[in-house]
Amino acid sequence: MKKPPFCFRDWMAGRNSGILCHVTSLPSRFGVGDFGPDAFAFADFLHRAGQRCWQVLPLSPVNGGAGNSPYSGYSAFAGNPLLISPEQLVLDGWLRREDLSGPPVFPDDRVEYDEVRAFKTGLLDRAFDLALPRLRSMERFAVFRERNSSWLNEYALFAALKEHFQGQPWYAWPKPIRLRDSKAMTLWREKLSYWVLRETFFQFLFHEQWDALKTYCNDLDIRIMGDIPIYVSLDSCDVWGRPELFELDEHHRPIYAAGAPPDYFSETGQLWGNPVYDWERQAADGYSWWVERLRHSMVLYDMVRLDHFRGFAAFWQVPAGEKTAENGVWVPGPGGRLFDVLAAALGEMPLIAEDLGVITDDVRELMSRYGFPGMRVLQFAFDGDFAGNGYLPHNYEHNTVVYTGTHDNNTVDQWFRRELSGRDRELVRRYLGYRGSKGGDIGTSLVRLAAASVAGLCVIPLQDVPGVHGRRMNTPGVSHGNWSWRVPEGALDTNTAAGLDEMATVYGRKG
Repeated sequence: MKKPPFCFRDWMAGRNSGILCHVTSLPSRFGVGDFGPDAFAFADFLHRAGQRCWQVLPLSPVNGGAGNSPYSGYSAFAGNPLLISPEQLVLDGWLRREDLSGPPVFPDDRVEYDEVRAFKTGLLDRAFDLALPRLRSMERFAVFRERNSSWLNEYALFAALKEHFQGQPWYAWPKPIRLRDSKAMTLWREKLSYWVLRETFFQFLFHEQWDALKTYCNDLDIRIMGDIPIYVSLDSCDVWGRPELFELDEHHRPIYAAGAPPDYFSETGQLWGNPVYDWERQAADGYSWWVERLRHSMVLYDMVRLDHFRGFAAFWQVPAGEKTAENGVWVPGPGGRLFDVLAAALGEMPLIAEDLGVITDDVRELMSRYGFPGMRVLQFAFDGDFAGNGYLPHNYEHNTVVYTGTHDNNTVDQWFRRELSGRDRELVRRYLGYRGSKGGDIGTSLVRLAAASVAGLCVIPLQDVPGVHGRRMNTPGVSHGNWSWRVPEGALDTNTAAGLDEMATVYGRKG
């Protein structure tokens, strides 16, 4: 009997739990987690553990010069070729088994991106050369190109140009192609036709493998939560290919940069550096780029976490060239105008609003109007305001996603032991009902606290799962060494799965 289509609103009306783990963190003998056998094994682990959701970070191609952050990718649409599984390439006939013999010895505990990139690019080049004689006549490949033509052709040229110019950002390319002169575009597309086809093939492989993995997860009743950063990187295909969408000058240089204002945590604010959108221009265009972006994401994922949601109500805009975010101003965002268009074009919007930080009434109204669940993070809960702190479980509502921490937080155990003051540790103990300086396993207790809450969905970073002993994924403000954590060998064993399944059973989180 055919299953009914997934309905996000109905799903959130129940009680579910899941795990946050980026694909790069999974085991693999090729130096980085990918869409191969270990990803399918992870799906089996989630199924045994009673988990109904797998949350991943953005799957976009990462920029080594930007610290390999998935939030500073080269495209809002394209996939990261590093996630393509070599073993699956052999099974699908794109490589020979001997092509995988004798890979370099990579560390098991972290991703060494430069080494992995060099090795995997060599394998992908070999696969492309083997596929080239039959590629143009392959129907599956032709269908993929047609279905994704709205972004694929532009991205493939962008990636080919970046390869030709040895990784330089697009704003350092020669002026004619930097500013997209029509003759230059035609010339370079013909000159780099081999490399454009190569990049197209890589995207074909990425999407075929990801689709197979997502289908496998869905067949196990596991839903995939993706992640959409509100902004895109300056050095991205999106800014180069669609400059009219952004606040740029006649030379395609940013007029403003995105950020956050000074607050309790930073006297000078946060200067992210992303170009801000020209929302009025996008409104005149019917927000077509956002419609296409959400439509594409709804194919890739079952639901999406929408990063920095408050920026859709109002965003902090800083003049380009400023060294800090102090001299910025609040500018109204598109608000309901954008989401009305998205709802009309796409129907149900399975979106989760990242509403962390200081949230104003206009943001709350926007979330309430469209029924978007918000996020609650336990690491933000213990400031002593037991009555009013919205991150404490007794203040939740059902239409909420609860986390112990996010990809930007320390592990909950290390947060408690190393980051909290003695006063704040005592607040945690009081809330948990522990007496004095001693108590049970605080990390496990906080995971249980999240699972026991009224929130409709509980998502635990894999590093916080009892028995995994992980380390943090990202330290904001630190430019290198992030995004490299990998699951320790043997961590995803029967005992770990049984412990999670027990919590899902006890707290009624099996759908």
